[in-house]
Amino acid sequence: MRGKPRVEAGVKFVQGNFFAGESFLDLADARSKMAGWPGTANARVHGTTRQVPAVIFAAQEAPCLLPAPAGRYQVPYWAQVKVHVDYHIQVARALYSVPWRHVGARVMARADEHLVKIYLRDQLIKTHPRKHPGGRSTDVADMPPGVEGYATRTVDRMVAQAASYGPATGIYARRLLDGDAPWMMMRSVYRLIGLAKRYGPAAAEAACARALDVDVINVSKIESMLVNATEKNQAVQAAAPAGTGRFARDPAEYATATGIRLQVVDGGSRP
Repeated sequence: MRGKPRVEAGVKFVQGNFFAGESFLDLADARSKMAGWPGTANARVHGTTRQVPAVIFAAQEAPCLLPAPAGRYQVPYWAQVKVHVDYHIQVARALYSVPWRHVGARVMARADEHLVKIYLRDQLIKTHPRKHPGGRSTDVADMPPGVEGYATRTVDRMVAQAASYGPATGIYARRLLDGDAPWMMMRSVYRLIGLAKRYGPAAAEAACARALDVDVINVSKIESMLVNATEKNQAVQAAAPAGTGRFARDPAEYATATGIRLQVVDGGSRP
């Protein structure tokens, strides 16, 4: 920040030596006059250095400059994302692996036209080639020991895993992955498998079959169906009559006998 006043002094110079006392027809007129003004400004003797800026630039600064880029500047895309339990992050609708030790952490991802760089607290921890939306870049070295096969898991294997809970569940998983970017739906299939484990294969199979009948392909709908079915079963069980009490009497014992006549005898009664 020490050089900030010196840098901003140039703004004051432009205001006092170009704009002051001048009038312009419009913005285009101001720009056209400004185009030739730097030649005049750079030929003056600088008030601080007492040297001509154009001469100093040509002798000392110009040789230090790098060649101008041939292409246009790529504005990078920055995003703060979370490392999910599948050891991947999602950047611009594509998946990139991160070393498994960082699962659950929030990292910064920088994406340009060619590369995606991932930073944790300003430290570069991973670099991937940029993928198109729906793409996936996985480094087997990022997987924890024992699950390296995850990186080569195919759509067919995932469908087979879902089908182990029932044929309708397998068909539902296939429908989820049926598209140009199946890896974008991979987490949905894992969620479906998780629901089958939590609520039981029979309940998940019934929910998937009903959803397929009406062509609703959404794992959130499957979860809602399973939750509602569970709550309904619990309500029915709570409303069911309790079992027979220990000292309960048979209702037949309170039935009134028919066809019995009472006769009054000596102020009493007898049949």
